[in-house]
Amino acid sequence: MGASGRHEIDVEQDGSLRKRSNSSKNYVYPTSSNHPGMIAMPMEERRHFAFLIPLFVVANIVVFILTMYYNDCPKKTDTTCIARWLGRFSFQPWSENPLLGPSALTLRRMGGLDRDLVINKDEGWRLVSCMWLHAGVFHLLANMIGLLLIGLRLEREFGSIRIGIVYVVSGFGGSLLSALFIENQISVGASGALFGLLGASISDLITNWTIYAHKCMALWSLIIIVAVNLAFGLMPHVDNFAHIGGFLGGLLLGFVFLVKPQYGWVNLRDVRAADLPVSKHSPIQYILWVVSLVLLLAGYTAAVVALFKDVNANKECSWCHYLSCVPTSRWKCD
Repeated sequence: MGASGRHEIDVEQDGSLRKRSNSSKNYVYPTSSNHPGMIAMPMEERRHFAFLIPLFVVANIVVFILTMYYNDCPKKTDTTCIARWLGRFSFQPWSENPLLGPSALTLRRMGGLDRDLVINKDEGWRLVSCMWLHAGVFHLLANMIGLLLIGLRLEREFGSIRIGIVYVVSGFGGSLLSALFIENQISVGASGALFGLLGASISDLITNWTIYAHKCMALWSLIIIVAVNLAFGLMPHVDNFAHIGGFLGGLLLGFVFLVKPQYGWVNLRDVRAADLPVSKHSPIQYILWVVSLVLLLAGYTAAVVALFKDVNANKECSWCHYLSCVPTSRWKCD
């Protein structure tokens, strides 16, 4: 190699590319047989600094504190408040809110999802504002722990912009489906957006299948987590439509925004084109990208049009209410 610093590329007998260089950077191009699941790229792969997910967590906590401040149980409720020593931050009685939180009226006034207000009062902003409200301490803790566990990894891997888009748009999709089916209840929570991140994690594994190790185990683990949480959503007072809408939105968004180069693709200008894969991305990645984008745009557009035309989705699908609550001997779904 001359003084210009150009790299020498060797093609080994097994077909893998290996580089000899005087450069201080250490590049390795492993073969799939020796290093399953590794992508052919620099060992020092750039990781993004995760600040958006922690910021979302802080925002949700601040909004909950403001909601409790506005709720002011001792002043606005005649019955005994829980933890009255907290003053205006004390919680509504157990019989009214067992999640340790504010009243339904407070949640409605603070921006909870109310189908009637969205359609008849032109308050479409509630489709987004409801994502930042929570019904109680238990509700908030469960969602924020899940958000940190799932969201931080995705943000470090794909960056704040893409994960922020997935979070907000999938949460909006969850609100849309919820508003189409739930007519007489207030819906709040980040669960739709959280399920969106779960869906995006699954599509990440599928579309970037060649670069991950232990992917089958990871995929089945995610599927089980989603199934268990959706099963919990079949109980009363849980908005499973927001979960389903967020999950489907996140799954499609993941195929659009979380695409990585296929295994073996090397981005070095000194490597001859004949030594490189034909395409940076595989055909299946392009197919999933196009199909998901079409379904995403069509689905969201149809849902928005149906909602503002006041379509009663329960009449169009007589069995769909079982997706959010299944009556048993222990509870009713009224």
